[in-house]
Amino acid sequence: MFPMFGIIPSKKVASAYFKDFHLLLIGVICLATSTEKWNLHKRIALRMVTMVGVNPAWLTLGFMSSTAFLSMWLSNTSTAAMVMPIVEAVAQQIISAEAEVEATQMTYISGSTNYGLETDENVNGHETSERKEKTKPVPGYSNDAGKISSKMEIEKNSGTGNKYRTKKDHMMCKLMCLCIAYSSTIGGLTTITGTSTNLIFAEHFNTRYPDCHCINFGSWFLMSFPAAIIILLLSWIWLQWLFLGFNFKEMARCGKTATAKQKACAEVIKQEYQKLGPIRYQEIVTLVLFIVMALLWFSRDPGFMPGWSVLFSEYPGFATDSTVALLVGLLFFLIPAKRLTKTIPTGETVASDYSPLITWKEFQSFMPWDIAILVGGGFALADGCEESGLSKWIGNKLSPLGSLPVWLIILISSLLVTSLTEVASNPATITLLLPILSPLAEAIQVNPLYILLPSTLCTSFAFLLPVANPPNAIVFSYGHLKVTDMVKAGLGVNIVGVAVVMLGMFTWIVPMFDLHTYPSWAPAVSNETIP
Repeated sequence: MFPMFGIIPSKKVASAYFKDFHLLLIGVICLATSTEKWNLHKRIALRMVTMVGVNPAWLTLGFMSSTAFLSMWLSNTSTAAMVMPIVEAVAQQIISAEAEVEATQMTYISGSTNYGLETDENVNGHETSERKEKTKPVPGYSNDAGKISSKMEIEKNSGTGNKYRTKKDHMMCKLMCLCIAYSSTIGGLTTITGTSTNLIFAEHFNTRYPDCHCINFGSWFLMSFPAAIIILLLSWIWLQWLFLGFNFKEMARCGKTATAKQKACAEVIKQEYQKLGPIRYQEIVTLVLFIVMALLWFSRDPGFMPGWSVLFSEYPGFATDSTVALLVGLLFFLIPAKRLTKTIPTGETVASDYSPLITWKEFQSFMPWDIAILVGGGFALADGCEESGLSKWIGNKLSPLGSLPVWLIILISSLLVTSLTEVASNPATITLLLPILSPLAEAIQVNPLYILLPSTLCTSFAFLLPVANPPNAIVFSYGHLKVTDMVKAGLGVNIVGVAVVMLGMFTWIVPMFDLHTYPSWAPAVSNETIP
């Protein structure tokens, strides 16, 4: 519509649909495709969980930590989809173990077995349709954990028709589901590539303020990592207290004699990890490429010391994070997934078929083209707002906000974004608001980062509703939660998130970007342009 109304020529509109952001996204999806194809994500998740022990509170924290770590490098949606079947298997194993213990106790007391509490090992082949629905395979993921949880399902109590033996079992399932949904979102805050909203912000900011070289992978990580850690820990405490109660004495038992329930939980995690077998060549190569990509991102322009980008000082700004992502991403198509030779029965070594770590068809199935087009449309919309003067007009109309304290402006914008993102997609929310908030900051002569950074982080705080973001929908589909559960828990996490972001904006983030001064790289707004 822009070319038809004479706002922007078609050539400029088309260029907005394939920018630096899209190349960065392609490289990251190459990594995610190989990670999921060779089950490296499952090995990392299970290994991290086994490190924290089997105490319920620590187990929940272990799942949250592993999920958040994976979400730093993979999409929030795929992280939640790959971890939830493992969590479901563990939850069902805990419930199954408790039933077996009680059945044993009843046997000693009455001399007979309480058949109503037997696991369906005695009724093989009678899975309920509900369990089949819960453990339906996720595209690109081997759902072995889902099969295990199916076999371990407890028969419904004949008297109540309820699939949970006790209220505590139900609360535990709710807790684990919400932990995965929220930690997958929180983990995405920590890296520019962790979620699409961060990428959209980086592209918008670097395009609007090309003279500012302060936003890169390293600076973003140093800025957001402390906030994500604090939000994760406070969310864990809030959810634990809300559903199971926060018992410090019980948590202190970590390392002491484990109960039957805890031993069963540890056993299922151990079995899942053993099924993976020894680490394979494909996983090692994927892990090495992942480490190389992360190191190159961090060392390109770390800020506190010269990075490798100084090797190309004749071409400043040419090498970006997308350069690294695309270069490493291409290696996944070139490095063979297996030996290129094989030995035939005669003892002769011959060439075998060439098979790379990932194929283009596999990459296509993982690439979120809908997000790529949505973001491209957002960039085009931002260009249209700039060319037509709409952004400047809105900024001037909002300039009376300059009379308010800066902290109040940040709080209002953060709450506005957090509320809007509950009913609109995160990429659409940030794409709509960035062209408005940038000229607002310029009009009131405040460092644009002061308003744009908290607004970008708060865009991810979509914790209230199942439809607010894909991870929420994934965990909700398992049937343990009600909408009211998510609203009650999500409201607390939202408050925690906004409070921590506000804290960061006035503590450790201020010296990183010198937020108290209006920067030279931002356009100067003369008083005549402000009504």
